[in-house]
Amino acid sequence: MKINWFKYAAPLNFYSLAGKVIPFFWVAAIALTAFGLYWGFFKTPDSLENGMKEYYRIIFVHLGSVWMAMWLYIMMVFWALVGLVFNTKLSYMMASATSITGALLTVVALATGAIWGKTSWGTWWDWDPKLTTFLILLFIYIGYIALQSAIDDTRRSDKASAVLALVGLALVPVIYSAVNCPDPTQCSSLHQESSMKNIEPNIMRGIIFTTLGFWMYSFAAILMRVRNIILQRERNTTWVSKLKEVN
Repeated sequence: MKINWFKYAAPLNFYSLAGKVIPFFWVAAIALTAFGLYWGFFKTPDSLENGMKEYYRIIFVHLGSVWMAMWLYIMMVFWALVGLVFNTKLSYMMASATSITGALLTVVALATGAIWGKTSWGTWWDWDPKLTTFLILLFIYIGYIALQSAIDDTRRSDKASAVLALVGLALVPVIYSAVNCPDPTQCSSLHQESSMKNIEPNIMRGIIFTTLGFWMYSFAAILMRVRNIILQRERNTTWVSKLKEVN
């Protein structure tokens, strides 16, 4: 049976669909994250060959949050761009909902990075290129959220914040290149070069499952937020009024 996916661009239809799939994303998020953390804490080596001891286990939370913070920013820009091009209300709502989860995971990435830095480098913070660019990413997330709240007209705030998100997109490849720099003399970084090669299989398994758990969490949280945004922005419509009467 052919499904007309375009009908879910309407807030009413998407609200209903999101409500049905959210529980599945929550179950997947809890199961995958729990398995990933269990495997990372109990099935991986007690130390690494380069001298890192037990504290390296924070990597199972840190890497997942770093990857998801950058991926969610790209998704936020995607939805904002779709809104600008096609002038679709739901796209702007998705971008707005994504910004909150992205900012939260950026905070988690910075916090876990600070803990890692204190144990491995002896300092909570250093103006390392990746730390600095990631802090800027958090500021852009906050700027997007603040701009949405500062303008009462939702159409104007959506377009203005979408432009800000597009400008900030250039920061994502900068964050990546801050670690994966071909010439260390040009961009000194405390972070080692990011590479998935030669990682101990049990460590890789823990990282993958934890990251997948964060991914499922992101879907669940964003869909819950977008449902709230839909109710707020469509509060004067007939279907929302009927929904309030039922509840």
